[in-house]
Amino acid sequence: MSDKEKSMSEYILARENGRNIPREDKIFGISNRAKAAIALKGKDKVINATIGALLDDDGELVVLESVDRVYRELAPKDYAEYAPIGGIKAFREAVQKAAFGSHAPKGYIEAVATPGGTGSLRNVISNYSGIGDAILTSDWHWAPYNTIAGEIGRHIATFEFFTEDGRFNVGAFREKSAELLAVQESLVVIINTPAHNPTGYSLTLEDWDMLIDALCEEAKRGKAIALLIDAAYIDFAGDEEKYRRFLPKLERLPENVLPVMAYSLSKTFALYGARCGAMICIAKTPEIAEEFKRVSEYSSRGSWSNSTRIAQVIMSRIFDRPELLKRVSEERRKYRDMLIARGEAFSKAAKEVGLEIVPYDAGFFISIPCDDPEALSRELEKEDVFLVPLAKGLRVSVASISEKKCRILPGMIKKVMGN
Repeated sequence: MSDKEKSMSEYILARENGRNIPREDKIFGISNRAKAAIALKGKDKVINATIGALLDDDGELVVLESVDRVYRELAPKDYAEYAPIGGIKAFREAVQKAAFGSHAPKGYIEAVATPGGTGSLRNVISNYSGIGDAILTSDWHWAPYNTIAGEIGRHIATFEFFTEDGRFNVGAFREKSAELLAVQESLVVIINTPAHNPTGYSLTLEDWDMLIDALCEEAKRGKAIALLIDAAYIDFAGDEEKYRRFLPKLERLPENVLPVMAYSLSKTFALYGARCGAMICIAKTPEIAEEFKRVSEYSSRGSWSNSTRIAQVIMSRIFDRPELLKRVSEERRKYRDMLIARGEAFSKAAKEVGLEIVPYDAGFFISIPCDDPEALSRELEKEDVFLVPLAKGLRVSVASISEKKCRILPGMIKKVMGN
């Protein structure tokens, strides 16, 4: 064990409990160094592509004015009171409309409020897997999945996300899910789509057919499977209805496979700090739906008790006023178009300079495969370029840099890579 590894593993009063807790969060640490560089050299001299929030071309947080107007109209009674553990009734109804659009799947639906999409992840893992179980997701994935699972005594197992020709690797998924279900009594599967974090890939309708076929086959074992669809970026992938067309396909899943959609207000309504989202199940029977609501609320009570009321009220008001919902949707579309233009600019520039990127469709992030992400990240920092190193490459947040910087960044990365 190196001196660094030893110092990271030493505890004074706290218990390790099988966890490897770093002294600093990787993403926030890099972001802080980027901010320090900006303060010293100026915004134009630094590229900070670490931030997982949508910023305008001046580097300021995008706030939807139509949503902010609702916030400013609220009276203290609208936000000061505790919300029910599962969320206020109007919110639980509105969030289903927001998540499903015009493609609501048939089934028994229950929604439970959570502190962002993270709360949905925590509750599904807690209730639909056993202590010590592996939680299955793709090899390219949001790193905090490991933290969330590890905090409650589980761990992440992965399947290879892409085939050699850049398609969804359903064969790898089949193999790994079968391996885990052979030794576990249940399985939680996390699929982040559309606009996957960190690659920007969106499962196609064909991908969904193959994934559901695989789940139907594994369900014949009679064991419980929870399919957690992490859809935090769904409203920034492109046309809001087009990217929801997969939802009715979930109706094909058998009774012992429970689809749960993790929906976040952070991105869709630019309410990052309000920490509000929902976990929404599509069950085959009323008993399974009721069980979902009961166990999810129980876990909420034992973790954060209840979620913030203010975001629930804001969303309820928006969906209660069609003209306001239209204004919010139109304003979001403007910023979504800005984001799409950035992604296209980066992809085009990467192709021109011969920089390989992971298959990208849309969203906040693009990933670049490389052999030593940590070393490459350090070298790029010397050029005042700040990216997030992952297990298999670097993550670029096109959400946080201008279209101009998206055009020049691929060439800078390619130059530092030296090949």
